[in-house]
Amino acid sequence: MTSIIPLEQLRDRIDAIDQELLQLINQRAVCAIEVAKTKMAQGEQGCFYRPDREALVLRRIQQLNQGPLSDDTAMRLFRELMSSCLALEKPLDVAFLGPKGTFTQQAAIKHFGHAVNAVPASTIAGIFNAVESGHCQFGVVPVENSTEGMINHTLDRFVSSPLKICGEVEIRVHQNLLSSGESLDAITEVLSHQQSLAQCRNWLDDHLPGATRTAVSSNAEAAKQAASAKHKAAIAGKLAAELYGLNIIEHNIEDEANNTTRFIIIGRQVSASTGQDKTSVLVSTGNQPGALYKILEPFAQFGIGLLHIESRPSRQGLWEYVFFIDIEGHAEDEKVALALDTLKTRVNRLNILGSYPKAVI
Repeated sequence: MTSIIPLEQLRDRIDAIDQELLQLINQRAVCAIEVAKTKMAQGEQGCFYRPDREALVLRRIQQLNQGPLSDDTAMRLFRELMSSCLALEKPLDVAFLGPKGTFTQQAAIKHFGHAVNAVPASTIAGIFNAVESGHCQFGVVPVENSTEGMINHTLDRFVSSPLKICGEVEIRVHQNLLSSGESLDAITEVLSHQQSLAQCRNWLDDHLPGATRTAVSSNAEAAKQAASAKHKAAIAGKLAAELYGLNIIEHNIEDEANNTTRFIIIGRQVSASTGQDKTSVLVSTGNQPGALYKILEPFAQFGIGLLHIESRPSRQGLWEYVFFIDIEGHAEDEKVALALDTLKTRVNRLNILGSYPKAVI
């Protein structure tokens, strides 16, 4: 029969572990400061954040973790630790789609941790502008939703932007109905971003068929407006409910249980290969027969996995399109480099938007 350890003894053990943990955490912080000194001594004056290094650390934590903490919990703890240590080296300014309380802010926190300075922008173009101007080192923009498809405003901005994709993060989107009231009965108007309204269409048809549906710039803006009147409700996340003091009338009202949004990190940083990477490219062929075949054939020739392809009007000629393509691997990998070199000879324009680590849980 297993003996029961006295509560007092367990608490003493926890106190001792906490003391040791704190000492080790501060030792890590001191190392981070030394890293910054070494980088500056070597001539680095820019951003010390390295997405490839952080991805490798988190993957290593996932491999080392033996529980009982889940991999997600362990990596979240280390993400916050790395975020705080990086802030000691040089704090990051990260632009996100505001106002506060959006899923984009949630994605920024998941990727960078709470120690960054999160800067809200009112539009996707505003995020790009903040990074291009140097006001922020990085930006977080939505690029794809599993149920509603690509975010065209983000793709279109890459046609003229010099910025690179430095990383990606995925958020499982749980939509909630928020209100300053406490029941569905008084709600006559539902506000949210147009994509969130679309993601909850069936639930709204069943439960609030007579309510007006109003599209606004963001879910957080919807929550902000809903806080002003009990007849209004917002579709948004839990963070928005907390920030704007709203009740969650109904949880998880999205029509698809696996509703996920993919966000990309934009900046000027170039990521090294980690062995588990993606590469995104922009390709333009002009209006010519067999254009799509000419684009795709080099990837098949060199055995490169094609993850996604999307076309958008080029805005430079009637019926001319640009293609956004995500492939497996890093641009410096031998086979990927050979495929891209071959592709370059077949198209009018080839922009490598970035090679970056695949999203870590």
